[in-house]
Amino acid sequence: MTRSTTGPVTAAPLPSPKERRRLREARALSEEQVAAAVGVTAATVRAWETGRTSPRGRKRTAYSRLIGSEDTRTGPQESPPPTVEATGSTTMSPTEPGTGTTPGTEAPPAPSSTPAAPAPSGLTSAEEAFDALYTRIATGLVHQAYLLTGRRNLSQEAVEHAFQLAWQRWPEVARDRDPGGWVRAAAHEYAMSPWHRLRRAHRHPDAPPEDPGRRGLLDALLGMPPAHRRTLLLYDGVGLDLPDTAAETEASTPAAASRLLNARAAIAERLPELADPVSPGEQSALLQERLGSLALTEHVPAPPPARTVRRGSERKAELWTRAAICFAVLLIGTTAFTLKTAPTQYEQPIAPAERVGGVPPRGGPEKLTPQNLKLQKALRGEFAHGPERLVPRIP
Repeated sequence: MTRSTTGPVTAAPLPSPKERRRLREARALSEEQVAAAVGVTAATVRAWETGRTSPRGRKRTAYSRLIGSEDTRTGPQESPPPTVEATGSTTMSPTEPGTGTTPGTEAPPAPSSTPAAPAPSGLTSAEEAFDALYTRIATGLVHQAYLLTGRRNLSQEAVEHAFQLAWQRWPEVARDRDPGGWVRAAAHEYAMSPWHRLRRAHRHPDAPPEDPGRRGLLDALLGMPPAHRRTLLLYDGVGLDLPDTAAETEASTPAAASRLLNARAAIAERLPELADPVSPGEQSALLQERLGSLALTEHVPAPPPARTVRRGSERKAELWTRAAICFAVLLIGTTAFTLKTAPTQYEQPIAPAERVGGVPPRGGPEKLTPQNLKLQKALRGEFAHGPERLVPRIP
């Protein structure tokens, strides 16, 4: 079953979801550009191209004209201008695969014939691409991590760690089909690591929101298992489809569906108003709105500049490299010392002494008897006369 939030159905036919994506890519249009021109979010455009939803009404017509699926023999059609929905969306879609949009950020403008402005001097193409990705999705990822953990400082730390890791592996991340999803997965895994419970700064969640509705929603999220919480955020918050949600959470599609149902049931038990919608689509849309509102209204620390993150990643890599070199040198030195001091031939150990014919073995001086101790004391106490060679030497 597909769901749509755009308007009434029109009679204009649309190609298949795969054909829609092919037509868009043939026109060199990104999902953000189509979303800005039609007046929706990038997550909605991706849902249209995966078959999860279908456009309706005037947005269906605008989308059909934009990707060129309508008959254009009557002349070129001009795309409608962006609406408020394109620039002020409150949906929770900060890092939709292939988009990288963040909540509250403005979508990129539609393509034009004007050449792009030159990039700032002093940056390589890799640095420019990394900074662009960081600028688009870092803030949204901090909000997502807060929904997963309830800890503001840990959310910022998780996003910074994920981007530092991405910069260390940038060739791999840049070739990935969804760089934003790669960083999102790394941030979520770091934020939800159970080892943070051992740290005093992150042992307990921060103060809950003051609004009772948002506080109840956050308590419901933090009260469910981490896997259910992450599945609900990715599916109902970010807007991923079920197979992508299962892949990102490293679960099968049936397991992801079961987690999603259990998570929705847990929230509906805590918040009865979220159980009123009769259809799963309405419930998902309401959860998406509530999660987006909670993420955007709660204050979280702003992520540091992209340049600071890159430098921190390079410093960490340099420190790890130096530590690895020092360990290798220490290991080589220890091995060389062992080879130098180790015996080069086998030395048979001396067999222990044995008693033969009742005669005790010669094993060194025996323990003195009381009589011998008395005689020793007497000899040491008397003055010795005579030549030095005759003076007994008592040990």
